[in-house]
Amino acid sequence: MFPTIKSVEYKSVELIEEDILLYKGREIVSHDQAALQNHSYGPEGTITYNILAAHNNNPEKNQDKLQLNFDILASHDITYVAIIQTAKASGLSAFPVPYILTNCHNSLCAVGGTINSDDHAFGLSAARKYGGVFVPPHLAVIHSYMRENWAGCGKMILGSDSHTRYGALGTLAVGEGGGELVKQLLSQSYEIKTPKVIAVYLEGKPQSWVGPMDIALTLIGAVFNNGLAKNAVLEFIGPGIAELSAEYRNAIDVMTTETSCWSSIWETDKTTQKYLELHGRSSDYRELKPAQYARYNGMIKIKLDKIKPMIALPFHPSNVYELDEVLANPRDIFNKIEKDTAASLGLMEKIDCQGRIRVDQGIIAGCAGGTFDSIMAAADILCSGQMQNNTFSLSVYPGSQPLYLEIARNGTLAKLINAGALVKTAFCGPCFGAGDIPANRSFSIRHCTRNFPNREGSKPNQGQIASVALMDSLSIAATARNGGILSSAEGMAINNRNHQYTFDNAPYLARVYNGIGKAEPEFQLCYGPNITDWPPMEALGDMLLLKIVSFITDPVTTTDELIPSGETSSYRSNPLALAEFTLSRKDPAYVARAKEVRDRTNTAELEAVLNTCYTLLEDKASAIQIASAIQIASAIYAHKPGDGSAREQAASCQRILGGAANFAKEYATKRYVSNLINWGIIPFIIDGEPPFQNSDYIFIPEITALIRGEQTTVQAYILRPEHCGICTLTIPDLNPIERKLLEAGSLINYNRGKQDG
Repeated sequence: MFPTIKSVEYKSVELIEEDILLYKGREIVSHDQAALQNHSYGPEGTITYNILAAHNNNPEKNQDKLQLNFDILASHDITYVAIIQTAKASGLSAFPVPYILTNCHNSLCAVGGTINSDDHAFGLSAARKYGGVFVPPHLAVIHSYMRENWAGCGKMILGSDSHTRYGALGTLAVGEGGGELVKQLLSQSYEIKTPKVIAVYLEGKPQSWVGPMDIALTLIGAVFNNGLAKNAVLEFIGPGIAELSAEYRNAIDVMTTETSCWSSIWETDKTTQKYLELHGRSSDYRELKPAQYARYNGMIKIKLDKIKPMIALPFHPSNVYELDEVLANPRDIFNKIEKDTAASLGLMEKIDCQGRIRVDQGIIAGCAGGTFDSIMAAADILCSGQMQNNTFSLSVYPGSQPLYLEIARNGTLAKLINAGALVKTAFCGPCFGAGDIPANRSFSIRHCTRNFPNREGSKPNQGQIASVALMDSLSIAATARNGGILSSAEGMAINNRNHQYTFDNAPYLARVYNGIGKAEPEFQLCYGPNITDWPPMEALGDMLLLKIVSFITDPVTTTDELIPSGETSSYRSNPLALAEFTLSRKDPAYVARAKEVRDRTNTAELEAVLNTCYTLLEDKASAIQIASAIQIASAIYAHKPGDGSAREQAASCQRILGGAANFAKEYATKRYVSNLINWGIIPFIIDGEPPFQNSDYIFIPEITALIRGEQTTVQAYILRPEHCGICTLTIPDLNPIERKLLEAGSLINYNRGKQDG
C-alpha cells in the first residue's frame, strides 16, 4: 500500500517527514513536493481542518489565522480558582459555555488545614454564581469525567490541564494555561495559526500482552526529540483503529501530550458510536474520516503487531526502551541513566545477584491507567495468583466512581483486594506527587502520564530522590505477580480481554451540581483565607532594563521544575504564597534574587547600571526622562523551557516576583509561550549561545517598537561591571492581541483597560 519513500525507521514505527497526499485515508498517492504544490487538494480533506473551520470565528474566515471559540471548558481544583479570579477581575458575569469544575488534584487534606476544602467550596459557589458544573472530590478524574459526559464527535474542548485529549472520541481537545480559558469565559477568541496535521497511521493488531501505554510510549519515543509532532495535530487513521476498543484508544490518546503535539483527533466508527451510546449520548456521534483526498504534513506509521512491551525510564516519557532490552542488560542501561543525570538514583542497587530488577512500587491510575480496560487487563494477570511479596506495593485508582461501581459489581474489586492490591478512589495524586510518593531511592513503575524528575513527590535538592518508570498496566501486573521482580507481560496467559462494561451514572446524578443555564448572579463566592486576589502588575515601560537572575543550561526545563507540583498545589489559590516555590528545585536562590530586583534593594548596583543607561542615551533625553521611562525587572534564561504541564503558574509566579522576560533558544510548547504572554512576560529567542551570563543586566531602549511590531529585531546592551556589549534580540511572531497583552503587562491589565476605555 505504501510506496518506498524517504523515511526514518524506528523499530515498529516509520516516520515520513514531508507532505503527503492520502487517498481515502489509506493510500499515499503523492509525496513529490512539486506534484503536491500543483495538486488541487489541500489540508481541507483532513478531519482536523473541518473541525477547526467549524469553530473559526475569524471575520475574514481566514483558515491560516484561526480565532477559535470552544464548545466546552474544563478545569480541576488546582487551576479553576485562579482562572475564575482572573476572569472576575476582568469583568466576568456568567459562564458563556459549559464550564466543568472537577476536583481530582487537591483532593487530600492540605498540611492539616482547610486550604483544599476551601478551594472546593469556592468552586461550588462559582458553579452556582456563574452557571457551571461542579464534580465533587473523589468522584472522577477530570479526563475520565469529560470522556464519560462531554466529549463528542466534531466538538472542541479547552481544558486547563495539559492532558486534555479526547481525540479518540472525535473531539479536538486542547490543554492550555488558565489565561486561555479566561479569554473564553470573556467571550474572547483563542488565536492560533493553523497547525500542521500529521497522520498517525495504525495498521495490524496488537498482541494480547501489549497494552495502550506500550503503543503510546513507542509513539513518544519515535517523535519527541525530532520535533515532528511539536505543536501539530496528530490525526489517527488506518485499519488498525478498528482493532482497538474505545478505552484502549482513549489511553493512547491521552499520552499524545508527551509528543509535544497541540492536539489529536481520531477516525470514528461503530466502536466510538457504541461508547457514546453506552454513556447515554448517542446524539454526540457522527462519522469522522478523511475526505477522498487529504493532504498531511507528514506521517507516523505504526505497525501495531510489531510493538512489544515498553518502558520509559527516568526521567522523561521519551526515554523509551523495549522492556526486554532492559531486562537483558540492566547494568549498562541503568549506569547510563545515572551518568546522564549526574546523580546517584539507587537504580544499580535494584539489580540482584541474579541480574533481576527489584521494584518497590506499582501504580495503575488516572486518565491513562485508570480505565476499565486497563484495570480489567491487569486483573486478568494479577488475579491468577497473589503478589506474594509484602515489600512490593500495588495501588489501583479507577478513573471514576461509575467505573469503581462496575468493578465492584463484576467481582474484580474483590479479586484485586484479595491479590494484595490497594484499590483507591478517583484521584490524580500519583501523577503529580500528592499520593503514593515512593521512599527515597525507591523504584516505582507506573501506568500514569509522566515520570519527570521529582514529579512523583521527591525533593532531590533536599537529598530525597526516587525513580519512576512508565509501563503498561499489563506488565505492572506481571511484575506484581512475580513478587516485585520487573517483568514483561509477554508470553503470559491472559484471559478473555473482551470484558463487558455497563455504565451507571447514578454516582453522578447523586452528587454532581449542574448549574448550566441556572446562574445565580447574586450568590456570593465562598472565599477561604488562602484564596487571594492577584497583586498589581505594571505595564510595559517605554524602555526595559532586565537582570538575569537564573541561568539554566539543562537541555529541557519542565514546568514541574519552573514551579514544582505536589505540596505546592495547596497554594495555587494564593499567588504570593505559591511564588515562594518558584524554581525551588532547580535554582533555590532564584526567589531571593528576583525579589532583590523587584524591590530595588541593591541600590548601589542599580544606580551604577542606570548611570550607564543614561550615558548610552545621553544624546536622546535627559536622565530624568530616561529614568521615568525605564521599567526595571528580572528575567531568566533556559535552553528549552516549558515542557510538560499546562500550568500557568510557571509564568504567573515569575511575574509576581517582578519578572518581565524569558530568554530561550527554543520554547518547548505553544501553551507555555501563551502562558508567558498572558502574564506579560516577553518570550525572547536567542540564536546560538546566549551572549550574557547570570547576573548580567540587559538594557533594551526600543522595546515598545519590537512589541508593537514596528521592528522585527531590537538592539540590546549587555551590562556588567567594566563591560558593555551589544546583541540583537527577537521574539516569536505574535498576533495583534498578544502584542497588546505584552504592552498592557498582563491579561488582567488588558481587560481592565478595555473596561475603563
